[in-house]
Amino acid sequence: MDRAILLLSVMCLGISCQPITDNQRLFSIAVSRVQHLHLLSQRLFSEFESSLQTEEQRQLNKIFLQDFCNSDYIISPIDKHETQRSSVVKLLSISYRLVESWEFPSRSLSGGSSPRNQISSKLSELKTGILLLIRANQDAPEIFTDTSTLQLAPYGNYYQSLEADESLRRTYELLACFKKDMHKVETYLTVAKCRLSPEANCTL
Repeated sequence: MDRAILLLSVMCLGISCQPITDNQRLFSIAVSRVQHLHLLSQRLFSEFESSLQTEEQRQLNKIFLQDFCNSDYIISPIDKHETQRSSVVKLLSISYRLVESWEFPSRSLSGGSSPRNQISSKLSELKTGILLLIRANQDAPEIFTDTSTLQLAPYGNYYQSLEADESLRRTYELLACFKKDMHKVETYLTVAKCRLSPEANCTL
């Protein structure tokens, strides 16, 4: 537990970190971390799209709308109403699984700029923080452990040698799915954090 708290402490972004003991403080750090990852995913996707021809963008978007992300197998709220009705622990547990599903695929996002090379480590820190929050907010006697998570296969054939067109599609899907999942996690953590403030309006 001491190691988890220490890891979570270094997740602060440009702010002075004090020993973490407050539940709301833990949520604030986790939300800040996933907001950073979501913004980064949007930037990476936008940069990749801008490098494509108009017709390539259209075709890839069409294919992606008919395809699935690996994380779609993780059961999650289907709309904002179900999200708002979900318990804090349920939202945290889904967020944990979504983040964990990217630990291996995120390695292919590294390379080039420094922010890209930090994605895997930032995901690992976020996972640690969410697990700590689950344990802090769980009323049930059972303990949430790493082994209870859904194990997902790597992203299709992304790591195999692919033809140019296929590689382009895989890259598009990977970046689009990463952006989609970070948006989900940001939404779930923000709602869960809001639920801890009785006076707050948590409407999405």
